[in-house]
Amino acid sequence: MHKYFLYIRKSTDEDDRQVLSLEAQETELREFADKERLIIVDTFRESQTAKEPGRPIFNKMLERIENGEAEGILAWHPDRLARNSVDGGKIIFLIDSEKIKALKFPTFWFEATPQGKFMLNIAFGQSKYFVDNLSENTKRGLRQKLRRGEMPGPAPLGYLNDLRTHTMVKDPERFRLVRKIFELYATGNYSLKDLRKLSISAGLFSKSNNKLSVSVIQNILQNPFYYGMFRYNSELWQGKHEPMIAKKLFDKCQKVLADRARPQKRNIKEYAFRGLLTCAECGCAITSETQKGHNYYRCTKKRGACSQPYIREELLAEQISGEIQKVSLPPSWADKMIAELDKEKEQEAQDGITFAQNLKAKNKECEEKLDKLLDAHLEGVISKAEYAAKKQKILNEKVEISEKLGDFERKGNHWLEPAKRFILAAKQAEIIALQENFSEKKNFLKKIGSNRILRERKVSVLAEMPWKILANVPAEARSAEAASFQHTIWLRGSDSNRQPTR
Repeated sequence: MHKYFLYIRKSTDEDDRQVLSLEAQETELREFADKERLIIVDTFRESQTAKEPGRPIFNKMLERIENGEAEGILAWHPDRLARNSVDGGKIIFLIDSEKIKALKFPTFWFEATPQGKFMLNIAFGQSKYFVDNLSENTKRGLRQKLRRGEMPGPAPLGYLNDLRTHTMVKDPERFRLVRKIFELYATGNYSLKDLRKLSISAGLFSKSNNKLSVSVIQNILQNPFYYGMFRYNSELWQGKHEPMIAKKLFDKCQKVLADRARPQKRNIKEYAFRGLLTCAECGCAITSETQKGHNYYRCTKKRGACSQPYIREELLAEQISGEIQKVSLPPSWADKMIAELDKEKEQEAQDGITFAQNLKAKNKECEEKLDKLLDAHLEGVISKAEYAAKKQKILNEKVEISEKLGDFERKGNHWLEPAKRFILAAKQAEIIALQENFSEKKNFLKKIGSNRILRERKVSVLAEMPWKILANVPAEARSAEAASFQHTIWLRGSDSNRQPTR
């Protein structure tokens, strides 16, 4: 009489629902052993897939067979023993070397004959074919899922997996709170730790009801899923889920993250005009310090010697007020310019239609580029790495175009409102110049020009368009009731190339 090892196996990722559980297999096999009067010397239970070689319990069983502790194996089916060529080959080799003299299966007949070993080989081959075919079908389904814009796996925080439609939908409890994380961080006024505290106080927890860690919040801020894309296997795909934020907001957060990664010194004392000006002589920043109760501004001299003198804060504020007054606009002229803008609405509407059509055409071009890029990859013209990099660039361009089109359709995207805001700001310039609010002066000076320099205690600003128009108009002309209205040309441009401002 041969001695048998009883081997039962069921992997946790088993796709065949017909396979019995470990308990059911053992019950059936012991009944079969009693019926066939088989001697069971030990039982081996394993919960591991047989797709790959290296099962520890299975290998231990074969080692004990080689040591002569048993001559046979009792299992439910050959596929319980092997679903890969290595383990199947070990079984056949032990049969050839007569270490294994009998294999018993309730659902499969085997004898240690040439015909029996041939049929066992076929059974092992069928098991491997089932695994390989199942894997290929799974990959094919996954590729189709990615093409449909469906990200595999659990939904990120703020979204839920809809098991009925197999899509990701907004989480009514967390969607708004997660979006707030992006909005707050983009301001640059909150650290990751600040956002963690705010999320706890607002009741934003993970799906397992745990507090969000700093690393989790950072991962949220870096996840492209929230602006409509997702990464899978290091490749970017366009999702069909509803984006939580615009890509512009996502990019702002990335910039803040990058800036925060660089160490920055914090000033103990706040100075109204620090960081506003640069030295005209050497190009260094103008810094500030306090001496004998007064605030002074000077060149940092980080690039060597510099002859520029100190300037007191009061004198600097006076200089800045003068620059602001250069771009001030009298109320009567501002009202006339706004009236002129209102006349432009009809023409702007027609221009807007053309603008929207151009955006749609560019969006279609991106789709065509993606199709050609995929064809080039499938034909082996470009490598997978090149394909992924170019695809990501085109997809991001496509998202930006879609957002521009969405903004235009939602807001009209005309230049009329920004132009009106500029005129009203210029109208307020005189008031800001006369006020003692240094912070308002600083912010307004930043609006009118980027090249703000200090030379010999004199502030000068290279005004940007359209501020340059106002800065170049003589003060007497700007204040006169009969001032020429030709300066409104900056609002409209030439009739031949006028288009909505982006």
